[in-house]
Amino acid sequence: MTAPHPVHTLALPVDDRVSSPRTGYTRAHWEAAADGLIGAAMKWATPGGALLDLPGRPSVSGVRSDGLEGYARTFLAAAFRVAGADGGDPHGWLDRYAEGLAAGTLAPGRDDTESWPLIRDHGVFGQPMVESASVAIGLRLTRPWLWDRLDPGVQDRAETWLRDALRHTPSPNNWYLFPYSVAGFLESVGRGDAETARAKERALGLLETWYRGDGWYADGDGRAFDHYNGWALHLYPVLDAHLSGDAGLSAHHGARLREHLEGFSLLFGGDGAPIHFGRSLTYRFAAASSVALGAVTGHTPLTPGTSRRLISGSLRYFLDRGATGTDGLLNLGWHGPHDATLQNYSAPASPYWASKAFVSLLAPEGHPLWTAPEEPAPSEGPDRVLALPAPGLLVQTTGADGIVRLHNHGSDHVRPHEGEAQVADDPLYSRQSYSTVTGPTSAANTADNHVAVVVAGTRSGRRAIRALGAGGGDGWGWAASWHRPVFTSGPPMVPGLRVESVTVARGRYELRVHRVVGAPDGARVEQTGWATGRDDTVVSALHGLHGWETRDVVRAPQGTAYTPWAVVPRLSAPASGTIVLVALASLTAEPGAAPLDAVVSGVGVDGDTVRVTWADDATTTRIDFDPLSVAHG
Repeated sequence: MTAPHPVHTLALPVDDRVSSPRTGYTRAHWEAAADGLIGAAMKWATPGGALLDLPGRPSVSGVRSDGLEGYARTFLAAAFRVAGADGGDPHGWLDRYAEGLAAGTLAPGRDDTESWPLIRDHGVFGQPMVESASVAIGLRLTRPWLWDRLDPGVQDRAETWLRDALRHTPSPNNWYLFPYSVAGFLESVGRGDAETARAKERALGLLETWYRGDGWYADGDGRAFDHYNGWALHLYPVLDAHLSGDAGLSAHHGARLREHLEGFSLLFGGDGAPIHFGRSLTYRFAAASSVALGAVTGHTPLTPGTSRRLISGSLRYFLDRGATGTDGLLNLGWHGPHDATLQNYSAPASPYWASKAFVSLLAPEGHPLWTAPEEPAPSEGPDRVLALPAPGLLVQTTGADGIVRLHNHGSDHVRPHEGEAQVADDPLYSRQSYSTVTGPTSAANTADNHVAVVVAGTRSGRRAIRALGAGGGDGWGWAASWHRPVFTSGPPMVPGLRVESVTVARGRYELRVHRVVGAPDGARVEQTGWATGRDDTVVSALHGLHGWETRDVVRAPQGTAYTPWAVVPRLSAPASGTIVLVALASLTAEPGAAPLDAVVSGVGVDGDTVRVTWADDATTTRIDFDPLSVAHG
């Protein structure tokens, strides 16, 4: 694992290893981190404070929108910080944001030094709609100390700008919660009407259609399950219900948050890292915002000490690994700057959506979140395997090294209106497995954790993922899916070709079984494992058990978010018609871990049935493909 290399310049208190034996962080550290991040960003504010033009590459939305992003996202951090201190504002942040609000709304859309861009439809100029939610929530949280003291004319101008979020079309996903948040603020200050009611009703109606169970929402009408569950789809409605005192909404959405945290809390490694999976990962410790919100609202299955361990572990993980440079600004990347982590909408201030984690500060100083002693993270206990059938995910944790692995058999980023051949493979969704200590290889390098059919020299991709089920028992679990291989050159698909995949997790081991159906003559199949660095203490292993003929190691010179250069183990075999392939994979940092060739004592494949006998206890895993069933015992 990559060793911490502190480079940040934030002025934090001395570690408190009595109350926080695992992270050393207390509420005072969170306040200091918020102040430090806001202060570093404020140095880049325009004279009137309406835009924070942080240095760096612009996003596709342009520098004016990027400047609004800097204002809105840092304002959210300041709002949590001041509201949590019951108006205490030792650095005078709210005065500066009040000045910026007045300047930015004076002539929206004008091309001058201060004016905010107008809010328009997602497909035209939509990014300001995203930022409107942070502005609205910030104003709602700080109403007694900011909004109520504004000149009525500034209040009216701010409402006029915000209302455009209610009148334009969001992106067909979590974006509908942005006008929802704007409407919630307007109603909270006595400016609600039929328009705000419609915005809230529309968002909540869509949210119901996106709920899939197990506490997980799809991010839109497709099957995108990722960190947006925590930092958007749960956060906005639960926070709104909490602030409004709506007991019915709080109970409804709070119960879902509680169920979500049952599984999601496993997705933080023993070192504090969240799982490296899905888009917008440059938001970093925002991944802990749902854990914090659960603690603040009481909608959580976690003890206060466990919640603090997770949120402080995540914050410290990134601060200790270069998330801020010597300028104190959150940079675009994961540990430090990392282009492959980004999307085209990532702007210099985009990482400040990490501000959502400061929702933790709404828990006052005497709250159990801050007074209870830290407890171990769920991943620091006994080995766990948890199946999440609704999103089609399988979580695997090992206490000896604190590594968490997520096996993906249900989450992709293919929207319903898109044809599979028209979208590119997305390394952050299309791989079989993700972890807290490895990242996917870049699209230009050999794909890690991928099964590819090679036809006429072209490797297939995995795009739309059809979940087939997930389950398990004591100490083991499974998840399965199928996909149509898609090719980037020649015909995009081979008629009748499909790959059915099953992952069985047990301890640190991953049994990977595939049935390839309809392979054309001359095809080959390849299976890759985890991508690790040359000098990494994390060891990636891949061992063929049935059907595979050759094994080699391929280089990934562009590396991952964890290492600048990586290698990937690979198995390959010829394929024609229908074949069944069985392999064993492992990712471990446990010293002296046994090689994989002695883990399984027997493998039998009879048509569409696979039986694997484990050497440690002679139990057998049986997989039937037609119809699909998985059993172990």
